[in-house]
Amino acid sequence: MSLIVAARFTTFPTAEDAAQKLFNAGFVEEDVTLFFVNPRGQHARYPIGGDTATDPSAREAPKGAGLGVTIGAVVGAVVGVGIFAAFSAPILVSLIAAGVGAYIGSLAGAMMRMRGGGAPGHRSPFHEETRDSGVLVAVHVSPDNQFDAARVLREAGGVAIERASGRWQQGRWADFDPLKQPEPLNEFTERHA
Repeated sequence: MSLIVAARFTTFPTAEDAAQKLFNAGFVEEDVTLFFVNPRGQHARYPIGGDTATDPSAREAPKGAGLGVTIGAVVGAVVGVGIFAAFSAPILVSLIAAGVGAYIGSLAGAMMRMRGGGAPGHRSPFHEETRDSGVLVAVHVSPDNQFDAARVLREAGGVAIERASGRWQQGRWADFDPLKQPEPLNEFTERHA
């Protein structure tokens, strides 16, 4: 595993300037890379897109659908009986009204549960942002020069300076995981603040 120091920048030009400052400080081109980190939920970790197998807001949909079916069937049956009594319609109309009411109720119940993200006060852990989006400049470093890289990145305007252990292959951070919680380079902050 390789030691990596990285910092986030808002634009590619500022990230490219930071890379140039790293080269001027003695870092070689094969030890510096920059790439864009997408916002949460847009990392295409699954074939249909997204970062998780399910939408966190959809977890409570079955409960809402079940409640909606019950309420909708009762309302539909009442409407059907009302139509049957008022117009002397066949009993089939009451059954159809109950079925349509159940269907509409299940849709409405599921959508109501999904809109609020589930039960009241329930917060899904998937809504927590672990890493802000932006241009990441990553530097393959040694224990001896990691603080030099962090200093150059900070002076170039980099924020959220982090340290990671990962695979550095062919001049890039090969196993970068945008969903992994970054490890701030606290020693740099304490030593050079």
